[in-house]
Amino acid sequence: MQRIIVKNGIVVDPLTKTETKRDIYIENGVIKDFSGKKTIKDVKILDAKGLAVLPGLIDMHVHLREPGFEYKENIKSGMEAAIAGGFTSICCMPNTNPPNDSKSVNSFLLSKASSFNLINLFTVGAISKGLNGASLANIGELKESGAVAISDDGNPVDDSSLMARALLYAKTFGLPVISHSEDIRLRGKGVMNEGVVSQRLGVAGIPSIVEEIAVARDIMLARYYNARLHIAHVSTKGSVNIIRQAKKEGAGITCETCPHYFTMTEDSLLNYNTNAKMNPPLRTKEDIIAVKEALSDGTIDVIASDHAPHAEDEKDTTLDDAPFGIIGLQTSLPLTLRLYNEKKLALTDIARLMSLNPANILNLGDRGVIKNGFAGDITIVDINKKWVFTKDTIKSLSKNSPFINMDFVGLPLYVIVNANLIKAN
Repeated sequence: MQRIIVKNGIVVDPLTKTETKRDIYIENGVIKDFSGKKTIKDVKILDAKGLAVLPGLIDMHVHLREPGFEYKENIKSGMEAAIAGGFTSICCMPNTNPPNDSKSVNSFLLSKASSFNLINLFTVGAISKGLNGASLANIGELKESGAVAISDDGNPVDDSSLMARALLYAKTFGLPVISHSEDIRLRGKGVMNEGVVSQRLGVAGIPSIVEEIAVARDIMLARYYNARLHIAHVSTKGSVNIIRQAKKEGAGITCETCPHYFTMTEDSLLNYNTNAKMNPPLRTKEDIIAVKEALSDGTIDVIASDHAPHAEDEKDTTLDDAPFGIIGLQTSLPLTLRLYNEKKLALTDIARLMSLNPANILNLGDRGVIKNGFAGDITIVDINKKWVFTKDTIKSLSKNSPFINMDFVGLPLYVIVNANLIKAN
């Protein structure tokens, strides 16, 4: 029997919105009540004095690249990066080779992940066969083999009829549809936000309405069919306003943003920095303000990394030719803690955005809160730790981050998952 006691920590509870100094007892991976127990034999004790103890962080938007692109990332290296970022659970997107559009691929991912006995891996199956947007994948088979959601992330579902059928089928199986909301034709050959900076650099821009038109369509479809829709990587003020209004009108939708969308602007590409090229692209200061407000008022439900590894030689090219995407597992929490230090978010808000809400949206059951009878997934953070994110600290196989050599305050020290106490940093 495996027993762990976390003593003297400040336990952050997103349900009661409290921060309380107390001990936590975990037995065989489950949080148990141990009040009144004088002694417990064969127990690991971690003194968390002065540390924040959060429900295990969940990143519901990660690209692990395996199978097919293991030179960028694989399941094991992605898990190791997640541990260093303080995550106890991650969800991998289906844009692999072959794509995760079948029971065989989904089962492979889950089986390989479990063989490492590190953190929890949950899978997101494809909406369409081959991610080609032409016909639905076997959603029932994906659900049966363990998928917790469906998405064609990276490939927006252009066909409204197919999206409608995906929402209906997913509803039948109790799965959320995670939408990469983008009008691909309107995007054209754009490589960054359309505006003054793209004009100055002489590159094709991506208008904000590329995202907003697709967000509006997807919300309309979800409302019409009363289906579960989760909108990925919200980046613009216009999208925030559309989502906020839909929620006010009772739409049962959820959404996420990523730390780069409340941290960096399009100015980060002024020196043609391909490590700041992502999709959706970095936007303007006005968009950052809107995203921060949406995190504070609950319009945005989740902070996810959209961890997207690419090899250095792939990024070491022109802005036009470099692939979209950055790594984010190790910088997601530290960047979010900046909002805590700016007094934009409380620690309980961070636990809600990075643990409780992802668990609820994905129906992960006994996760997302520190409560007796729930899984003993715990993230222990020194919120005052000063450190520098250097290239040699990166656990991912890829190094495509615009945050290299940036100073941070706040670092995850340990995670507890599957009855294991694991040093994060």
